Amino acid sequence: MHGTIESTCRVEWRGLAELGSIAAQWRELAARVLEPNVFYEPPFVSAAAPAFGKDVGAHLVWSRAGPRLLGFFPARVERRRYGIPLPVLVGWTHPYAPLGSPLVDREAADAVLQAWLDHLAEEPQFPKLVLLPYLPAEGELSAAFDGALARRGGKSALFGRHARALLAPGEARDTYLVRALDGKKRKELRRQRKRMHELGTVTSVTASTAAALGPALDDFLALEASGWKGRARTAANCDDRIASFMQEALTALAREGKAQVMQLRRDAEPIAALIILRSGDTAWCWKIAYDEAYGRFSPGVQLVLDATDMLLRDHAIARADSCATPDHPMIDHVWRERLMVADRLLCLDAQGSRAFALARALEEVRRAAIRGAKAARDMARRR
Repeated sequence: MHGTIESTCRVEWRGLAELGSIAAQWRELAARVLEPNVFYEPPFVSAAAPAFGKDVGAHLVWSRAGPRLLGFFPARVERRRYGIPLPVLVGWTHPYAPLGSPLVDREAADAVLQAWLDHLAEEPQFPKLVLLPYLPAEGELSAAFDGALARRGGKSALFGRHARALLAPGEARDTYLVRALDGKKRKELRRQRKRMHELGTVTSVTASTAAALGPALDDFLALEASGWKGRARTAANCDDRIASFMQEALTALAREGKAQVMQLRRDAEPIAALIILRSGDTAWCWKIAYDEAYGRFSPGVQLVLDATDMLLRDHAIARADSCATPDHPMIDHVWRERLMVADRLLCLDAQGSRAFALARALEEVRRAAIRGAKAARDMARRR
C-alpha cells in the first residue's frame, strides 16, 4: 500500500508567503474537493495571513503524474502546547475561520490522506501528533480520515464535539420555512415586520460585486461596532488589521462570485447586515450584525429569514453552514439540520500510542480548565 501511495503522490511543506505561485492549481483543487472550505481558499488565506498566519505553513499533496494539486493542509507546529516539550501539529483556524476541513481532491481522497500521514510519519521535522480543530465529525471527510488511520494502525480522539445550525433542505425546498417554524412563531415575526414597516419601508438588498461590497461592508462594520461587540472592544473595527483583512478577503472573494453582503434596511438606513460566503454547493453565513435600537423587531432573525429564502431558491446551494455557536437563539429555530464539528487529535500509527495517550489526557485537562474559567467568569458577571 505504501509503495502505491508513494508512486502516485508527493508531499511538500511551504510557508503561506510561498503559496502565490500555485494559486491557479489551488483554485482548481477548491473546485473539486471532497468537502468545500472557503476559509482555506486563496482569497481568504491570502487576506488572513498577515493577521492570523504567523508561523503557519501548508502541506501540499501533488500528483506525481503532473502538476496537479490534490491536497491542501494548513497548520503550524506548536512545540509546547501543554507547557511541556510535546510537539503537536495544529491545523490552522482562527476566530474568523470556524472550519478546519483540509482541501482534499474528491477523486483521490484515500491516496491524499495516506500520503499526508506517511509524510508526517517519515519527516523528522514534523510532530507525530496532529490536532485538527473544527473538523466535521460526520460525513465523507470524517469517514476518509477514519479509513486512512485504520490502514496504518493509527487512532484519533474527538474533543469539543458540538452541533451548529445547518441548512440542508434536500428536495423539499419550497416548504422548508413552513415546516421549520411553527405557526405561532411565523405569526409573531410577521407582526414584528409589519411594525417595522410602520416606521418606514423595509427592504432586503444584496451586494455581490466587488464595487458594491465595499460600502456594504462598511455598513456591517458600523453596525457591529454600535452593539455589544463594540462595547466589549471585540468588533472588527476595533482592530485595523481585522477590518483590513475582512475588506481584502471579501473583495477578492466577490471577484470570484463567492461573497455577498445582505442587508435589511428601513428606507435607506441599514438595520441589519449578514455576510455570506460561497464555494461549490456550500454557503457560510459568516458574520451578522444589527442595530440594537431595533431589537424589539428581531432584525437579525428577519434578515436570516430573508437570507434563508434566497438560499432555498438557489438550487446550486445544497447546504449552508451557520458558523454559529451551539444553541444560537437567532438561527437554531430557523435552520433545523445540524453540522457536527469537533477537534480531532490524531495518532499516526501504533508507535505513537504512548504520546497520544499523554496528549489526550492533557487536552482533556486543558479543556476542563477552560470550562472552569468560563463558568467562574460568567458567575462573576451575574453578581
